[in-house]
Amino acid sequence: MIPTYNCANFLVETLKSVLIQDPGVAEMQVEVVDDCSTKDDPEAVVREIGQGRVSFFRKPQNGGAIANFNTCIERAQGQWVHILHGDDSVLPGFYSQLREGIEKNSQIGAAITRCIYVDDNGNWRILSHLERDTPGIIPQFWQTLFLMNQIMTPCIVVKRSVYEHLGGFNTELIHAADWEMWRRISVHYPFWFEPLPLACYREHSGSHTTYLIRTGSNIIDIRKSIDTVESYLPPSIGTELSYHSRKMHAYLAFDRAIHAINRGDTYEAVCQIQAGFKCDNSPQVRSKFVSLLSSSDNLLRLTAYLFGAADFDSADTIQLLIDIENQQIKA
Repeated sequence: MIPTYNCANFLVETLKSVLIQDPGVAEMQVEVVDDCSTKDDPEAVVREIGQGRVSFFRKPQNGGAIANFNTCIERAQGQWVHILHGDDSVLPGFYSQLREGIEKNSQIGAAITRCIYVDDNGNWRILSHLERDTPGIIPQFWQTLFLMNQIMTPCIVVKRSVYEHLGGFNTELIHAADWEMWRRISVHYPFWFEPLPLACYREHSGSHTTYLIRTGSNIIDIRKSIDTVESYLPPSIGTELSYHSRKMHAYLAFDRAIHAINRGDTYEAVCQIQAGFKCDNSPQVRSKFVSLLSSSDNLLRLTAYLFGAADFDSADTIQLLIDIENQQIKA
């Protein structure tokens, strides 16, 4: 199931990557579900590349990416559902390797491969984490997932009955709805892991994710999702994992701020700094922020001074600036 919105230029590669390993109509449904694209014509791409093999459905009105995921689930007819973004792709062997693993254990609720992060031009950048060296079930995978999302959507297939049991994606989340779903599944079902990198997740300037990162909305939504899933586990476990996850994502926001400032994008740096402190404003996080400043350039320090007070109360702001000033004096 291929959700699309204004990404027809990438859809050609997406469809070809699926069709080159197509097991046939009797084995696999291939459908593009368009969320009322306004800048291109994905239906024309489906006609040209699909040659009648790929079906096309255009939603009556735009509902957003997460709602479109749920439409994909509702329209899926197979026993296993693969939601493949219209700007992502899979490599030969993706379906056959995961099917081989799935058929070994009927209790498996989802199966994943390693993921390759690619840029606008399809150049490989980094690989996702190696969960285990050989194919098999990941023991207690929920412990990892509740700290940080290790699964990009193109690399996972989910049993249809799992979606029917647990429900669809949470439309109150705009960035972390996929992560919330994987955590929800991990509490109830085992995950199968294929160590071969067989799926490609594209990071490009025109994506919705890039926009959310630039505005800091990604971290705000992540914090919301952490609060949402804490109740999925017993209180003693859920509270501890949420505590660590909030800190990890605050640190992630600060790291992104530094990368942004090095690119000359002060706006993104400011948004990530503010979002990081909204995610976690504890003394430990403050200390981490100050230590990052001491190893960064003066522009990032200036950014913190100019904009750091925007979303804090006066006492918090004063203490933060004192911490920064003390660190500068030591340096």
